[in-house]
Amino acid sequence: MSLAPRAVLVHRTTEYEELLARHGTHGQAAFFLSTRGRSIDEVAGRHHRMRQALTDAAAAVPLQWRRSRVERADLDRFLFGPEDVVIVVGQDGLVANAAKYLSGQPVVGIDTDPGRNPGVLVRHRVSDAAALYRAAVAPGGRPDPLTMVEAVADDTQRLLALNEIFSGPAGHQTARYRIGPDGAPSAGESQASSGVLVGTGTGATGWLRSLWAERGSALRLPGPSDQRLLWFVREAWPSPATGTSLVAGELGRGDGLSLTVESDRIVVFGDGMEADSLELTWGQTVRFGIASSTLNLVV
Repeated sequence: MSLAPRAVLVHRTTEYEELLARHGTHGQAAFFLSTRGRSIDEVAGRHHRMRQALTDAAAAVPLQWRRSRVERADLDRFLFGPEDVVIVVGQDGLVANAAKYLSGQPVVGIDTDPGRNPGVLVRHRVSDAAALYRAAVAPGGRPDPLTMVEAVADDTQRLLALNEIFSGPAGHQTARYRIGPDGAPSAGESQASSGVLVGTGTGATGWLRSLWAERGSALRLPGPSDQRLLWFVREAWPSPATGTSLVAGELGRGDGLSLTVESDRIVVFGDGMEADSLELTWGQTVRFGIASSTLNLVV
């Protein structure tokens, strides 16, 4: 007998809750914000809208389903199951935060603040939640499969991301490494830079796009479901020992970009979650490419 689906509601601590945790009371938080020319009413209003959306999203879960909740800070310790329906209640970035811990489960994005969020990944209103949950488990349902990027180190560490993966120095030092096509070390180049970014079509609305525009790149930006990645080196520095000829490119299905560390420490993290990163040292190699799994967004 198969298990009933489990609804996993993903949310994050609001700015209002963070203020209360820091200042103790509503009044003290209001005073703190007033000294900086801000009103707590706006912050509290967003908090209440988010909490109401979370309550309504939970209430729409079918009675026979199991249910659970996880806060953004606990995602790396939460065990998702294959029968889960993941319900992200919040902002677009929260979908990306959850994506790296999933393995094909359907994801429903609920926008808690329409008009303020772009709504690229949290595409739906909470009033549509019940119908979306049914669609997520319906036979023959066709979610939107969004391409993801992966980094796999030579010690088997693996990292997934929906928008982009960044590899670079842990602080503001220079990263030193050798970069080149996977499987062709002789075609690589030693570089010194502030890091390397490998991004997807979903990420092409954010950090990847800013590098693409800044570079005036002739590469065509991918769409969210395209089986293509773009990569850019940030601020490569020419010297007698380091070059700048391999600073941008495209990866298709089966293609790989390899980076071998030539300095004391490089961190690799995805979608801005630096606290959950890979740490690589001298001589280690990491390969970037299209992930075998996708983020299955219910449309």
